[in-house]
Amino acid sequence: MTKLRALITGGAGFLGSHLCDRFLAEGYEVLCMDNLVTGDLRNVEHLFADTDFHFHHQDVTEFIHVPGRLDVVMHFASPASPIDYLELPIQTLKVGSLGTHKALGVATAKSARFLLASTSECYGDPLEHPQTEEYWGNVNPVGPRGVYDEAKRFAEAMTMAYHRYHGVETRICRIFNTYGPRMRLNDGRALPAFMGQAMRGEPLTVFGDGSQTRSFCYVDDLVEGIWRLLHSEESMPTNLGNPYEMTIKQFAEKVLELTESDSTITYKELPQDDPQVRQPDISKARRILNWEPKVELDEGLRRTLAYFRDRVESTTESV
Repeated sequence: MTKLRALITGGAGFLGSHLCDRFLAEGYEVLCMDNLVTGDLRNVEHLFADTDFHFHHQDVTEFIHVPGRLDVVMHFASPASPIDYLELPIQTLKVGSLGTHKALGVATAKSARFLLASTSECYGDPLEHPQTEEYWGNVNPVGPRGVYDEAKRFAEAMTMAYHRYHGVETRICRIFNTYGPRMRLNDGRALPAFMGQAMRGEPLTVFGDGSQTRSFCYVDDLVEGIWRLLHSEESMPTNLGNPYEMTIKQFAEKVLELTESDSTITYKELPQDDPQVRQPDISKARRILNWEPKVELDEGLRRTLAYFRDRVESTTESV
């Protein structure tokens, strides 16, 4: 029997690498494409011995040529953390626009189903809370975060254009804050930043007064939701995330408790346009996908901390 084939752009990144694992486990042949600007080969090196796994070092904003057929295209290539897209603003805009165009082009040519990794940042600093898929957002297009927010909003518009004009089977997942193994300790997001600081005995940096909220979903739960969305018949955007909301200060305190660190919390000025609230309404995902997160926060944080400790120890030993 011929194996199904999936192209995963950004496949060496945090989420992309977990998707490579899932698709291989489901019996697919996987083509992982990444230019390694923010991805890391260590995230997929355990797959190199698998004959169904193929790594392509390529920028997805360039022409994509894939010999043979494709059944699925998963577009996950993009800087995703504030530290990355603020340092790489042009690349972020290009991968959201040109990269999405190229990925949709190959999906069209191969008659493959296409899934776009979009983001809750499409909602900006929301005036609606919690956020539903029908909310159009409150985004500053010329602010520093606009390079990421508007790139993803454009990517959604292009995806729907290909769906309507070319008849491409498209899916759009709006991903809320997700955490787990293979995040980078220095990627600037709250969890790796807090855990790295706690393990080093440094003060945990909280921006603003810490009252802004986020909702954290463990990566295994998110991958399950993405898998179900891909195999659904839903073409319009779908929220995937954990509806359990907490303040950033509470999250920092949770990390301190888990790591048993003596670190304190320090406060710095809140970055421009930083969202004050973030909580997904996942009623749609519950209804059409029969999906909701299963991994409790404490358990997910324990698994993630174990990964970070192993990574720090291995790095120290190799020096």
